[in-house]
Amino acid sequence: MKKCDFRQSGRDSSEEEARASKASRPIIAVYPGSFDPVTLGHEDIVRRTLRFCDHLVVGVAETATQAKGSLFPVAERLEMIRAVFGSEPRVDCVSFSGLLVDFARDEGARFIIRGLRAVSDFDYEFQMAQMNRELWDEVETIFLTPDVHYSFLSATLVREVAGLGGDVSTFVSPLVLERLRRRFS
Repeated sequence: MKKCDFRQSGRDSSEEEARASKASRPIIAVYPGSFDPVTLGHEDIVRRTLRFCDHLVVGVAETATQAKGSLFPVAERLEMIRAVFGSEPRVDCVSFSGLLVDFARDEGARFIIRGLRAVSDFDYEFQMAQMNRELWDEVETIFLTPDVHYSFLSATLVREVAGLGGDVSTFVSPLVLERLRRRFS
């Protein structure tokens, strides 16, 4: 019986150097969204992403891809996210406009992180992931499901419940809760 040899023969040294260089680069991902406001579900996705990447850039979209009314201006959303993740040096937060793949490329990211709460999210996210691969074939989209406690949670629901005077303290950090209370008082 013949053994399989998985080593490729005929590689030149430039191929090997390129492969080694790629392997030694830090793993950078972007997590885009509106984060209006940032919820504990978003925080869960960020913390779990840090298990497999070296650096995560949370990208607050200046223009929503879906028709949504915003509650907080982009600058305030950035402030909240920076405060929530202030003690984590591997998380940066910036705003971006234009194509997501251009943003990812500019940040040096090879991965786009997307959270999926339900099957209904998948159709839209799958289409976006496919389009992003068509626009830049070096990027991969990684779908993460949130902790079961946050599987139903969305920033839109938080805004609606808070706006109607409901208690959202179990869905957002204390800092975000205070901002919501000020906004709706």
